[in-house]
Amino acid sequence: MFAVVDPITGGLAWKRDETKFDREAETIQELDINKEFHPRPSRLSLEQKLEIIAPIAEELINKDELIKLLQTKTFPRVYDGFEPSGRIHIAQGLLRAANVNRLVDAGCIFIFWVADWFGLLNNKMGGDLHKIKTVGRYFIEVWKAVGMKMHNVQFLWASDEINKRPNQYWLRVLDIARKETISKIKKCTTIMGKESEEDSIPVANLFYPCMQCNDIFFLEADICQLGMDQRKVNMLARDYVPRSDIKQKPIIISHHMTYGLKEGQLKMSKSDPDSAIFMEDSAKEVERKINQAFCPEKQVLENPVLDYTKHIIFAWRTSIEIKRKPQFGGDVKYNSFEELERDFANGSLHPGDLKPAVSKVINELIQPVRDHFERDPEARALLQQIKIWQEEELVKKQQQK
Repeated sequence: MFAVVDPITGGLAWKRDETKFDREAETIQELDINKEFHPRPSRLSLEQKLEIIAPIAEELINKDELIKLLQTKTFPRVYDGFEPSGRIHIAQGLLRAANVNRLVDAGCIFIFWVADWFGLLNNKMGGDLHKIKTVGRYFIEVWKAVGMKMHNVQFLWASDEINKRPNQYWLRVLDIARKETISKIKKCTTIMGKESEEDSIPVANLFYPCMQCNDIFFLEADICQLGMDQRKVNMLARDYVPRSDIKQKPIIISHHMTYGLKEGQLKMSKSDPDSAIFMEDSAKEVERKINQAFCPEKQVLENPVLDYTKHIIFAWRTSIEIKRKPQFGGDVKYNSFEELERDFANGSLHPGDLKPAVSKVINELIQPVRDHFERDPEARALLQQIKIWQEEELVKKQQQK
């Protein structure tokens, strides 16, 4: 162990000696993450652009503004921020990449705000900025491997960009804080994945929504494309515009939050490994998790297996084939989710036949990621380091019980 000056607090911080994986992870973090960024305009018509964007939106605010934007701007700027924390599941991996690719095909520049400082505020990876940055680089490796169209995608580290223009960033944060009430900001703290109505919440939880609201303006984003769980802060940004010197409200395209695998889980949880499928899970792990997933016969609502079929499989494929014994109707191919959903609802399609088909397609979709982390030594070092940290964290939690 040795002491270093903490760049954030200015105080001393204890740091352990670097391991081999630390050094390799640090090396890959410093590589040019935007080397493939060479924007290309879309050749699609306005109608085609709207058609390709539509499946992303569980909610769109609002369509008229989106039409005007697509008519007047060659490269609309789309923003999403993510806190690097732990391994990446298929909602963050496959669904995120599919949505990005749709917007890229529509001619948008997609800006990923790698929210390292936000992860620190939310105490992700124990509040260790080095670990948070390493996990951020791992996320990027996953997206590249799964087939995200990187030519219109730009990654920006929050800490780096804020430090380049601190006055511009923090003055806007202060103005947002000045013009909003504690009650309204508290309601927005659910974006951190926590309920924060009580008085004992950390002050950091109040900073966070003001900063995230400002990110939209700081990045000059035309569109916020995040999950429904981030809706409150995106609406905060729209509400703030008339009380500021900003002329245009951000458009909000909110995507669906995919369910956890267990009954009643309306969102995947990294803290419960059996509630989510991770992008480097083995084929057997995927099969096991899908096989035990909540999927009652004929139940369509809040059914995670149907949810993944609709929002993940049909986002990447135009059809799904179900293998069945002749006595159960024989093989059937569905060319739309609506057909599949209808047969499942009336009992013509049984969960026991749907689950193996879903496992097969998901395994095919994440196989390039498995291959990348197996064959690329730098990417493998990132994943191994993250697993070591997670194991260390698990031991700490067990010791505290």
